[in-house]
Amino acid sequence: MPTARTRTARPSDLPTKLCTRCGRTMTWRKAWARTWESVRYCSDACRRGGAEAPIAAMEQAILALLDARPRDASICPSEAARLVAPADWQPLMEPARAAARRLAAAGRLQITQQGRVVDPAAIRGPVRLRKPR
Repeated sequence: MPTARTRTARPSDLPTKLCTRCGRTMTWRKAWARTWESVRYCSDACRRGGAEAPIAAMEQAILALLDARPRDASICPSEAARLVAPADWQPLMEPARAAARRLAAAGRLQITQQGRVVDPAAIRGPVRLRKPR
C-alpha cells in the first residue's frame, strides 16, 4: 500500500480487490488506508444494495444457460434476465451483468465484446458470456 512518501503512485501500482456485491474492481484510496482489509463494497449503492438473491439467481441462470449450449456458444446477459423474470426482465439487467462480473472473477466464464475477451471492470455496451476456453 502507498505511504506518505509515495504520493505519485500510479493507479496500476495500487492494490485492488473486487466488490462483493457487483464484482467491480476497487482500487485502494487514501481514505481507506486504515480500513482497507475490511472494505467490501465499491459504493454506497452496493453497501445498501439489499438482498443478494437477484444476483445469485442470475448466476445460476447464466450457468444453466451455458451448460445447455455447445462449448463454443455464448449467451447474452438478457437471456438470463428473461429466464429469471420473463414478464419484467429489464430491471434485472444490472444484476445479470453483476453476476457475470462475479463469475468472470471466479474464472467460471469469460465476458466478450466483438469476440474478444474483455476486463469485467471495463465493460461498456453489449457483451456476450461464454465458458472459458
